[in-house]
Amino acid sequence: MRIVKGEAAEAVVRDLEQRSSRLDDVEPAVRKIIADVRQGGDKALRRYATQWDGLTKAQSLRITQDEIEAAWDETPKAIRSALQHAAANIRQFCRWQMPTEWRKKVDGGELSQLVRPLSSVGCYVPGGRHPLPSTLLMTVIPAQVAGVSRIAVVSPRPQPITLAAAALLGVSEIYRCGGAQSIAALAYGTKTIARVDKIVGPGNTFVTAAKKLVSFDCAIDMLAGPTEAVVYNDEGDPELLASDIVAQAEHDPDAVVVAISTHKQRAGRISAAVQSQSRGNTTAEEAIQHNGYILVAASRRQALEWVNRLAPEHLTIAERDLQSVQNAGSVFVGDYSPQSAGDYAAGPNHVLPTAGAARFRGGLSVYDFLKLITVQKFSRKGLRRIASAITSLAEAEGLAAHAQSVRLRCGDA
Repeated sequence: MRIVKGEAAEAVVRDLEQRSSRLDDVEPAVRKIIADVRQGGDKALRRYATQWDGLTKAQSLRITQDEIEAAWDETPKAIRSALQHAAANIRQFCRWQMPTEWRKKVDGGELSQLVRPLSSVGCYVPGGRHPLPSTLLMTVIPAQVAGVSRIAVVSPRPQPITLAAAALLGVSEIYRCGGAQSIAALAYGTKTIARVDKIVGPGNTFVTAAKKLVSFDCAIDMLAGPTEAVVYNDEGDPELLASDIVAQAEHDPDAVVVAISTHKQRAGRISAAVQSQSRGNTTAEEAIQHNGYILVAASRRQALEWVNRLAPEHLTIAERDLQSVQNAGSVFVGDYSPQSAGDYAAGPNHVLPTAGAARFRGGLSVYDFLKLITVQKFSRKGLRRIASAITSLAEAEGLAAHAQSVRLRCGDA
């Protein structure tokens, strides 16, 4: 990894602050795919799924319940146990996240909050470079805990282990299609796939661009880009810090991986460990070569400033610095909290904001599948207590009917 200090390090941080999902190049093609599926329905969807997702003429788009159950039965016992363990931890964390309904008495009335689930969601589970049953767990379980009644899963070339994860969770609506075509089907509906209220889950640039383009018609979680990792822990073991860098780098040749230290000698030890651990891992080596940096900060304060400016998807940090973190998707504290724990089985979600989006949102959570509905109830006496504030502001904004609607109720019309 390149070791950079001084003004050069500051320049790297400025450059990385401007990183984006780089969707412009694929948007024209994606726009055409969406239009085709929206107009052509299943026929267009099957054509694209046959071309890119390996769908055969003999296969239905929807995977049968028999196939799902057979996948579970054929999955090795150790893998089934791992899926069960991970699912239990994810479900417990989602339960802890659940907001509560409440009511508060006010003078002459009552204010309250209702918590209601979305009616339907579509979960995108990638099936490209590696099968990702963990993403099925991470997208489906929070929807289930939230109480979503219909959960549809789309995945290109779904592997048996992915179907096994679906079987474990009791998911029965799974389609063997992916890419922009599956996003269009979820957003607008076809004869086979009914439209959903929201689409969640990570994917490649075509999937991300499709989510962006349908987002005015169907809610989405976020625009997820390549994996990111930042490690800053001057108290940590360089070998362990390097292992997190390599682990996230192997996701994608476009992954962005950054180590920060206030000691140049320590930076050298991290660099050597990364080089040693990534040897032979082609994807990780490529990502580290193109987007790997070790930044040497002048002080702890500057290091933490860089952390928050980078707003990384994954962040490893020392416990003493945890309260200084303002922007990060998920945080891993100390030597024994590997970032891969969050990718699989710790409990928190692995669908996380990238490209600096951690400045304004966190990772996927049970909140993404809920609506918080506010409720107001007043007696005439209670309304009269706030009437003058309402009518004065309404009239200041030129909305006379608003003011009149209050006066009529208060007997002042």
